[in-house]
Amino acid sequence: MSENTLPNARKKKTKWIVVLLVILLAGGAAAGYYWWQHQLHNSATAAEVIPPPPAPIFLAMETFTVNLVNPSNDPDRVLYIGLTLRLPDEETRIMLTNYLPSVRSRLLLLLSRQDADALASEQGKEHLIAQIKQVLNEPLVAGQPRPVITDVLFTAFILR
Repeated sequence: MSENTLPNARKKKTKWIVVLLVILLAGGAAAGYYWWQHQLHNSATAAEVIPPPPAPIFLAMETFTVNLVNPSNDPDRVLYIGLTLRLPDEETRIMLTNYLPSVRSRLLLLLSRQDADALASEQGKEHLIAQIKQVLNEPLVAGQPRPVITDVLFTAFILR
């Protein structure tokens, strides 16, 4: 009698293993499908939410060469600097281009007042950027709106 019950027990055990494997495979497939759909949904949502950045608007200035202030009154202290202005919109670029002689004059006056020793450090250069923004943010003509300068970029900087 024990011989007859042994094959039945093995058959029942094998059936349970097959059932458990099927359940496990179905659960894994369901989890994989859920993850795949979740990834597709997140990437589609991220693509819809983030708009492309607007195209940058730049105004490149001709290079400036100015004598600098220094304690020893050495006339050989010279700054050769190239600037590019980053602007928020096309209207500002057109306005600055129309008044370019006034813009260059303001920049030349500002640059010629700079101290050579101060410009040698990174803090001095950052301070110069802030001064340029401040000088150019003043109205170019009375009654005209203030131009906005988003950033000042150095394209050449030689301190001699």
